[in-house]
Amino acid sequence: MAGLTAAALAVVGFLAHQARANAPQDLRGTPGASATPAASATGTPRAGRRPVAPPDGSGTGERVVYSVGDDRVWLVGPDDEVRHTFKVTPGSVDPPPGTYAVTSRTKATTGTDGVPVEHVVRFTSVDGVVIGFSAAVDGSAPAPGRAVRTGGIRESRADGEAMWMFAPVGQKVVVVR
Repeated sequence: MAGLTAAALAVVGFLAHQARANAPQDLRGTPGASATPAASATGTPRAGRRPVAPPDGSGTGERVVYSVGDDRVWLVGPDDEVRHTFKVTPGSVDPPPGTYAVTSRTKATTGTDGVPVEHVVRFTSVDGVVIGFSAAVDGSAPAPGRAVRTGGIRESRADGEAMWMFAPVGQKVVVVR
């Protein structure tokens, strides 16, 4: 029994090391740094700091908040506590500010740009372009200057998983500038 426990701990330690080594630099932090990031009074990002609070004017209660201007998403619980926040890469078509609800979800498909995506969470459309969050299976971001109008807001695969678990059909999505 002790041997199995030791082996399991070794595997978990190795996987944790691999996850940290493969995490984006802005998520790794620095050794000895506080696990609680600092925030400005308004909740907007400052150089080198990850925001804690969602932007002013994003409502209250459980919701997904998407800031078009900051290219950032906050997953906010019913107690107004931020559960997760992360940077995104927008498509070429932005949703207008407002309050929406998740209209549909797809576990895996191909994006408008031809890239296989997963954890697709859609919430609106603009002039026939469907807008939603997704994660590229290969981890890629949309190419800049593309001719195709796309509404996919790309997340990392880990952030896509978090969104998938947080945002069922009907979940409130608030878009702010």
